[in-house]
Amino acid sequence: MAEKKATRAAYGEALAELGAKYPQLVVLDADLSAATMTGAFAKAFPERFFDCGIAEANMTGIAAGMATAGLKPFTNTFAIFAAGRAYEQVRNSIAYPGMNVTVVGSHGGPSVGEDGATHQMMEDLALMRAVPGMTVVNPCDAYEMRQAVEALILHEGPAYLRMCRYASETVTDAIPGYQFALGKGVVLREGGDLSIVATGITVQMALAAAEALAAEGISARVIDIHTVKPLDEELILRAAEETGAVLTVEEASVIGGLGGAVAEFLGEHRPVPVLRHGVPDAFGRSGTAAQVLDYFGLNPAGIAEKARRLLKLK
Repeated sequence: MAEKKATRAAYGEALAELGAKYPQLVVLDADLSAATMTGAFAKAFPERFFDCGIAEANMTGIAAGMATAGLKPFTNTFAIFAAGRAYEQVRNSIAYPGMNVTVVGSHGGPSVGEDGATHQMMEDLALMRAVPGMTVVNPCDAYEMRQAVEALILHEGPAYLRMCRYASETVTDAIPGYQFALGKGVVLREGGDLSIVATGITVQMALAAAEALAAEGISARVIDIHTVKPLDEELILRAAEETGAVLTVEEASVIGGLGGAVAEFLGEHRPVPVLRHGVPDAFGRSGTAAQVLDYFGLNPAGIAEKARRLLKLK
């Protein structure tokens, strides 16, 4: 049976494992280490762990300063605070001077569940994607997350890493020879009728939707876009040319995130029917993760229904 684990859990494990290999790695947290899973790193490397308290903006500035000394800081808090409360510091203290800092936003999207609308960060992909020079990464499963952490340690420049609270099935480990590479998407399933381009935990939902569509005679290609920025334009262009229709899926706002990136690119380079599936122009809702995801149609049935609508536009 495939491993089922939240990407935040895999992230915490990866940090602790890679700490010895990369002595320049330092980890900062905003009084949420139990939730962001940085506790294992703190235990293994207490001299390189800094709990900044409930002061996200200060944490961001401290990380920028550490980067000037040759360290590789990873800042950690909930996505609503990492991309929301500390946006100005991320923009002006990290991105503007090109500091080598990875900003980590945990508990992204509606799958935060019971924490409700105030903590369900829908806009982080859009906000971080709009920051000049910012790399934006949103792994779909534990296996991909582990590789993404090391890639971001080695990456030079500002980056945003999104993590999920919701445990999802691991799928990328089944791909022979899979190697994570920033800016390079992955075709998980071939298909010729349409392409489903997904990010984060919606990748697994897209695969399940493609299976249901196959029973109806619809051949759906499924692409995992773990790096929202820079977008794998070559892969997206090929999908549009070969299938003639693209459905984007994300556990985030359809405004400005993956859907926006794909629609903008294809609108300029290869106009084909595109539908964006995710959170509409709305705040979240309180409920279990499954209930809130279902509310927004972020499940295999909701994706399959959007795919059927898209095919009518071809």
